[in-house]
Amino acid sequence: MAVDLVGGGSFRVAFQMLFDAVIAVKKETTMFKSMLGDIKSTLDSLQPVIKEREKYDSKEGLENFAMQMEEGVKLVYKCSKVSVWSLCRKYRYTRKLDELDKCLQRLVEVLKVQGIRDVKETLVSLRNIETALHRIEGNLVMQNQPEKINGWSSVPEPPPVTVGLDVPLKELKIKLLKDDVSMLVLTAAGGCGKTTLAKKFCQDQEVKDKFKNNIFFVTLSKKPNLDLIVHELYQRKGSQVPAFENEVIAVYWLQLFLKETSQNPVLFVLDDVWSGSESLLEKFDEFKMTNYKVLVTSRFAFPRFGSPYHLESLNDEDAVALFHHSASLEDKSSYAREDLSRKIVELCKGFPLAITVVGRSLRGQPIEIWRKRVMEWSKGSSILASNNDLLACLKSSIYALDKEKPTLKECFLDLCSFPKDQRISAATLIDMWAELYGLDEPSLSIANLYELTTQSLANLIATRNEREADGYYTEHFVTQHDMLRELAIHQASQDPIGQRKRLIIDIRGDNLPNWLTEAKHQPMQARLLSISTDGAFSKKWPNMQLPKAEVLVLNFETNSYDLPKFVKKMDKLKVLIVTNFSFLPAELNNFQLLGSSSNLKRIRLERISIPSINKNIKQLESVQKISLFMCSIGQAFGKGSINIFDTLPNLGEMDIDCCHELVELPVEVCDLIHLKKLSITNCHNLSALPEKIGKLLSLEVLRLRSCTDLLELPSSIRNLKKLNFLDISYCFSIKQLPEHIGEICSLKKLNMRQCSRLQDLPASVLDLEQLKNVTCDEETEILWEPFLPLLKNIHIKVLKEDINLNWLHKHPS
Repeated sequence: MAVDLVGGGSFRVAFQMLFDAVIAVKKETTMFKSMLGDIKSTLDSLQPVIKEREKYDSKEGLENFAMQMEEGVKLVYKCSKVSVWSLCRKYRYTRKLDELDKCLQRLVEVLKVQGIRDVKETLVSLRNIETALHRIEGNLVMQNQPEKINGWSSVPEPPPVTVGLDVPLKELKIKLLKDDVSMLVLTAAGGCGKTTLAKKFCQDQEVKDKFKNNIFFVTLSKKPNLDLIVHELYQRKGSQVPAFENEVIAVYWLQLFLKETSQNPVLFVLDDVWSGSESLLEKFDEFKMTNYKVLVTSRFAFPRFGSPYHLESLNDEDAVALFHHSASLEDKSSYAREDLSRKIVELCKGFPLAITVVGRSLRGQPIEIWRKRVMEWSKGSSILASNNDLLACLKSSIYALDKEKPTLKECFLDLCSFPKDQRISAATLIDMWAELYGLDEPSLSIANLYELTTQSLANLIATRNEREADGYYTEHFVTQHDMLRELAIHQASQDPIGQRKRLIIDIRGDNLPNWLTEAKHQPMQARLLSISTDGAFSKKWPNMQLPKAEVLVLNFETNSYDLPKFVKKMDKLKVLIVTNFSFLPAELNNFQLLGSSSNLKRIRLERISIPSINKNIKQLESVQKISLFMCSIGQAFGKGSINIFDTLPNLGEMDIDCCHELVELPVEVCDLIHLKKLSITNCHNLSALPEKIGKLLSLEVLRLRSCTDLLELPSSIRNLKKLNFLDISYCFSIKQLPEHIGEICSLKKLNMRQCSRLQDLPASVLDLEQLKNVTCDEETEILWEPFLPLLKNIHIKVLKEDINLNWLHKHPS
């Protein structure tokens, strides 16, 4: 049905025809009844707005609407002819009706904004959700104000003295001023100088020459009000806009502003943007033009908007210069305090806000006060405790986590369980969080670490550049700035000692805290207990009662360490993490105390001498996973010794990483009949696996990554009928696969990247019917080419050679 509505010259007629068409077709069709009902409701709300306009005889510009109404009428009548069997047409017209309804809703809002004012250009496309709205002139826009009042005067000045920002400024300009970049997120923890750098960026001569007076600097809040932002932008141009009834109207005026200002090069600085403001950033990011730039400063990385720029801490030279300025040490006669200055700067770890606040607090103070502060902080007293401004700045970073992501906040607080200046193994955190928060899948814990990284609360790094995770994260580590660690300790210490969720005990020398000796007979409610001692610790532990403790973290630096005797009474203990941070593996005594821990599920040992454990070891029937990292194997599995594997009858998962003394895998491992996952990685001297490995009938995952001296896989591997993932990547010495490897009937994934000596594949690979994914390099891919015509469902993923040799490096002690 073709209707010439434009010829009638009446917007009212066009509206009425669409209204009648919707009612008529709604009665006839059942397929689109719901959609047409929604459109009718929208038309009902549009009708009074039209009547209001007609009172003032405001008709100019309505012909454009009439033409679009005609398209709507045609669409509605076409829907009446769609057969119930035509699913494709049903889908297409459902989508078009939805677009029609959304555009009519947008029309209602636009007409409300226009009110009785004249319309010069307005085009509403009912065919596309992206409605093109042109400038509306009249009393709403300019009210006797000059048209070109710029935003430059609103750009705040940076501090008179800044240090360490010359290189970041240069890098920031390179990244943001690229033609293909419209938005860049400048991110770092609170107090690192993001806003100062953004102000310097605006004051840079190259930036001013490019954007001239078209620079707008807007500081947002945790919950930004779009109405206020839009009004502020227009006011800085010397324009006024009406009050907005809702966000739709505000968005319209924001789009109008962006279109107008982007005719010339324009820079928007959105300062202090918080998590939850993604929708606002999307509105600014819609415009992809060369002359349009948005710089966002935030503690959150917002990765969806591209690769962010991370602002690093100050180096030693710049940190000292900032401290001298903050403490007013410009006078050369004051340089007698230079030694103390450097010690203070070292304690602040290049954190600009900490350096500034501490410097100001010491300004004009006698040198005795300086020495007192240095002594207190050197002995473990927190800098945060004596600086409320610094504490408030850092605490605001985790306020948002309280209600929105409480588990993520708990994960952040758990990071203080480890000594400062040490990398934390992601695998350790995975074990802890699996039991504390039910994060059974390792990827869930890694996802939390990524979130903490994007919020500048931690830094997740990987020592190998793998493009696809397989659920094994021994080469992932977490670092954290000392100020953030102090923040976590401060937050974890707010409750009375006996009621804290996590109890963090950091001891230097033999100086036990007073409360520890006083409260030795009082039960503690902590679920997590962390004890860190240094190389000078020699005392015995007082008795502690920890009836609710589920995780025990022990960090030490001595050649020999005794498990505290109170471990025997930790009935709910589920996870034991023992980390030796000295250079050589340490002896671990009293391991037999764990024999009474009926709930213990996970044990992780780092730099421990395994032979020392075998003394008087008892059955640990509840343990499901054990991890050995950089441990000394020695003669731990020799004849006549008690074997640790004999005491773990129900073990389901074993990780052995960077144990360089491991030459042959003990045959006793093959008696662990419940073992499902066996990972032996970066054990470069491992040359052989026991032939009896085929006895591990429950084994589902076998990782042998980077065992560079491993010569072959035992032929009995054919008996592993449940094995679904095999990783032999970087096993440079393997020359051939077992002849009957095809009998591993459940194998789905195979990683054979960088098996450079592998010459060919056995014919039995054709029997691997479940094999779906094979990861290769360019050389090993060639080995599969003769078989691909017969392996229809297999996907070969070729990764280029990883020239990053970080995986060869030993982890720092």
